[in-house]
Amino acid sequence: METFTLNQFLTMFAATCVTCSCFAQEKSKFEITPAADIVSSYVWRGVYQTSASVQPSVKASYAGLSLTAWGSTDFNTTAKEFDLTLGYTTGGLTLAVTDYWWAGEGNQYGNYSANHFFEGTVGYNFGESLPLYINWNTMFGMDGDKNAEGDQQYSTYIEAGYGFKVSDVDVTTSIGVSPWTGMYHKEGKDGFALSTLSVKASKSIRFSESFSLPVFAQAIVAPNRDNVFLAFGVSL
Repeated sequence: METFTLNQFLTMFAATCVTCSCFAQEKSKFEITPAADIVSSYVWRGVYQTSASVQPSVKASYAGLSLTAWGSTDFNTTAKEFDLTLGYTTGGLTLAVTDYWWAGEGNQYGNYSANHFFEGTVGYNFGESLPLYINWNTMFGMDGDKNAEGDQQYSTYIEAGYGFKVSDVDVTTSIGVSPWTGMYHKEGKDGFALSTLSVKASKSIRFSESFSLPVFAQAIVAPNRDNVFLAFGVSL
């Protein structure tokens, strides 16, 4: 497999953004969006991360470009995650690069080769007439994605989902796969893996004329890891 550097990837990403902007008319309003979720357990791509956690985020966006900071901290351990995502959306197409850091409290943030994971994402949302999405995510560049022999694994997670309504509940069903051996695999397993099967139900509980609280419940089956999860969350 051909290798490429972070600078090469970012150059291609920036060139694609400029090209796409020539053909799309996007909102030119600058927006900053703070948000937070409180979840009963944190499960990422079929892999258990932590117990009950607070997950704040802040997103700055302008004309399809966005920069998002996302974090997660649980209540019982020193686990801590801080991610930065630079993205561009035009129509249904989204391109993004994410810098993941989940080394935990007390570990160096500046040690990029050891404590950071870089990931490129290409996603497409087919819109309201066909509420289907598909996202391709591939890790690249850092030591954390290397196998025991020191080879970059380019760990990849592909997810497709379909949304629909049942009464006043928004339901999203999704499937996630890892097409080759990588960081999502349980030790001892190789090759193509069915990582997740998920059903997520979301609704807003209305407390008054002016206040509603969005909540969700999600059932996740992780065949690759022979595990299952049921998580509940509140969005603020």
